[in-house]
Amino acid sequence: MSGSAATRAMGGERAVAYVDPDAVAHNCARLLDALDGSRLCAVVKADGYGHGAVECALAALGAGASWLAVATLGEVEGLRDGGIEAPILIMGALRDRAELERAIELHADLTLWRERSVTLASEAAAQVSGEARVHVKLDTGMGRLGTRDPAEASRVLTAALAAPCVRLTGVMTHFATADMLDDDGFFERQLAAFAAWAGEVKSAHPEVLVHAANSAAVLREPRAHLDMARCGIAIYGLDPFGEDPFAHGLAPALELSSYIAEVKLCRIGESTGYGRRYIAERHDTHIGVLPIGYGDGFRRALSGNADVLIAGSRLPLVGTVSMDNVAVDLGPDPAAHELCGAEAVLIGSSGSERITAEELARRMDTINYEIACGLSARVERRRGPRAS
Repeated sequence: MSGSAATRAMGGERAVAYVDPDAVAHNCARLLDALDGSRLCAVVKADGYGHGAVECALAALGAGASWLAVATLGEVEGLRDGGIEAPILIMGALRDRAELERAIELHADLTLWRERSVTLASEAAAQVSGEARVHVKLDTGMGRLGTRDPAEASRVLTAALAAPCVRLTGVMTHFATADMLDDDGFFERQLAAFAAWAGEVKSAHPEVLVHAANSAAVLREPRAHLDMARCGIAIYGLDPFGEDPFAHGLAPALELSSYIAEVKLCRIGESTGYGRRYIAERHDTHIGVLPIGYGDGFRRALSGNADVLIAGSRLPLVGTVSMDNVAVDLGPDPAAHELCGAEAVLIGSSGSERITAEELARRMDTINYEIACGLSARVERRRGPRAS
């Protein structure tokens, strides 16, 4: 296939991320099966971890999720603009009264952990003739948002119960090491601390939702499931433990591909890319140039440190990842020129070969979250599986 024909076949796009809503639905069904009656809250912050928030939210809700969670007010606005009416929990901090008022207008739930915040939420709700639905957060060990003091959390809870225009909806915590199986018992200590406090809340207020588990905790420990679990990474088919999503029955929802825009001979002593980090030393070879780079979120740390799938074969990336291009060693066979225009898979499968986000994360000593979230807006998102 010629380069121009390949470009037309890909809709003129240099790099495409294919996101399969059916995979998201499958993963939600898998998690609901593990939850065995507990509710599923699908976390769709950061544009659905780079997969598309509205589309993934719709897929998750269609598969049985009953709540959504985000980090910011703007993310709520995006979901509501997309026609989504489901309950949405804002897990992050809101900056001021104006943000509180807007969140309440959008019928979003708030995460609070200070008595003063309850007063502000009550005043904001009265101002917009609404109701502030609040979740009180106890920090059992994450060390970020939330109060570390169970007594203070109880005072916030009492204030929420007494304040006009406020409804206590939930109590929550967040695990710091659920994805670390060898964590010296820290996960268990967090769970025990939260269970002791939340158990008293639940006894006094049975209608309050108690929630703590993230994706890793759902797969790790049924005792953490409680009334609801807030799952993010697993609904996208990524392994919360950073190993193999297929081992947990998860289906990766995203595949990333580009195409070979140019094939050129690289003779012994010649190089490709900035800094001449790759020089043909043993024999003449052919270099395939893909129009994707760190401007698209394919990170520079993968320079000479990744493979690409072309026509079912795993081939090494060589030279420096630049903003707009990467290079692949196609080998010495002159027939390599015939690959110009061929699809190149950077995340996904081709033939019997597969490259996962987890593989790329290991190569860069990071996590699969960063691989998916790091794809830039320059990469077109298409709904549905990639045609293989």
